Amino acid sequence: MSLPQPMPAPASGRFVAAVHHFPLRIYFEDTDLSGLVYHANYLRYMERARSDMLRIAGIDQRGEHEGGSGVYAVTELNIRYRRPARLDDDLMVVSRVSEVRPTRCSIQQSVMRGDEELTNADITVAWLTPQGRPQRQPKAWTAIFNRLCQGEDIHP
Repeated sequence: MSLPQPMPAPASGRFVAAVHHFPLRIYFEDTDLSGLVYHANYLRYMERARSDMLRIAGIDQRGEHEGGSGVYAVTELNIRYRRPARLDDDLMVVSRVSEVRPTRCSIQQSVMRGDEELTNADITVAWLTPQGRPQRQPKAWTAIFNRLCQGEDIHP
């Protein structure tokens, strides 16, 4: 009798030279009637990539939220669509921390198909109180963001 194999974990991506790489595949549900990825889905892909980037960098958003400390919220978004993705495409969401401030940080994200950039965005997230007011990010998190912004790799 063989021992059961551990179940595979969801893909979290990984850091390479302080840049987070998050792989994904396009499924039928991602496309619209034209057979192209529906425009709003790129935002979902970027959100998943940012969430996993923070998680593997050591930022526990859920713990802070459940503890009543606060939450991150997107406060600014500038997105450019360059080329469409299609069914069965293998894509990579590439995320870089580009600026760190006491209450917010900026992240540049690109959705890539091989070497081809399909979509890119500049996103600003702010750390908010439970009442929705900006507040200083936890100091440990600001230190992580500063390391990433300066190009230092994160090794979980």
